[in-house]
Amino acid sequence: MVGAVVMCVLLANELEIRPRTDDAYVRANVIGIAPHVSGRIIELNVVDNQPVERGDVLFVVDPRPYEVKVMEAQANLELVNLAIRGYEDRIRAAERSVDVAKAAVVAAEANAAYAAQYLARVQPLLERQFVTADHVDDARSKAVASAAQVQEAQANVARAEQVLQQTVTELGQDGDVNARRQAAVAQLDGAELFLDYCVVRSPIDGYVTNLNIVEGEYANTGQQVFGLVDRSVWYVMGYFKETFLKFLEPGMTVEIYLMAYPLKRFKGVVQGIGWALYQNNGATMGLLPDVSPTLDWVRLAQRFPVRIIVEDAPPDLPLRMGATASVIVLTREGELPPRRFPWLGRFFNWLGLDN
Repeated sequence: MVGAVVMCVLLANELEIRPRTDDAYVRANVIGIAPHVSGRIIELNVVDNQPVERGDVLFVVDPRPYEVKVMEAQANLELVNLAIRGYEDRIRAAERSVDVAKAAVVAAEANAAYAAQYLARVQPLLERQFVTADHVDDARSKAVASAAQVQEAQANVARAEQVLQQTVTELGQDGDVNARRQAAVAQLDGAELFLDYCVVRSPIDGYVTNLNIVEGEYANTGQQVFGLVDRSVWYVMGYFKETFLKFLEPGMTVEIYLMAYPLKRFKGVVQGIGWALYQNNGATMGLLPDVSPTLDWVRLAQRFPVRIIVEDAPPDLPLRMGATASVIVLTREGELPPRRFPWLGRFFNWLGLDN
């Protein structure tokens, strides 16, 4: 009886120091490969389960429709440039017209000033009979006509500036930026971008998976055609009972054992502990929660996912997503401890059963 109690205490202490679970599986990030453009696949460069490197060409969508779009955009840009050059000539002509009109205003103002001064000189001479009344009337008429010429010249300046502003507006010019040319350049850049999208490249180092297409099949924009398993980061998702979570923290070292390599030991690090689980009992149905009217006498502890990053996996031991694993969290150790039974590993090594 005493022995049983001692064993229970030792077991409880061991589970506190080294929480463990056999409910664990190897995981990896998977991304779906979908083209940005639609078209028939004219070149397929991969097969299912093939390893690929970042930047490798996976497949090519028929680029001919997008090449036509690029040529149309290039032609449109050339037409816009020709139109802009024509408008620039018109603008220069309008600017010259404004300058001429402003010069005419200056001349008219000078004539008006002279006519007004001459009238001011001859009017006092009429009383002294040094000039005739006709002479004064002629000077007055010239002064009025000169003032009218100033107004007409100013009106000509306003009309010339209006023509200049209208030409600038039609050109779409704002300072050094031309809106029409910018729109044409943006159209060409967009066409070239979609042409570049016809060549679909691998965004990661990974493995092709679930490839079920052949050359000649039609690919739709945004529709996934196969997946890539990211082989740069592998992790194990271990499901621990909620009674163990108080002993776990991110950053703890983990011993990982895979069913595929039972005698190999991998090192891992706890990345994070799950915060939520979906439960049918209590799930919201419409506006009200759905709660079961019964409760079993025996209540089982929930299992929460714990993400464990696999560190320094040997390249000669490939990992596969979904592989079964067992994990032991070393809550008080920063590195993997020495094996408890090293002679057992050497024995299996001698038998050639290490893998």
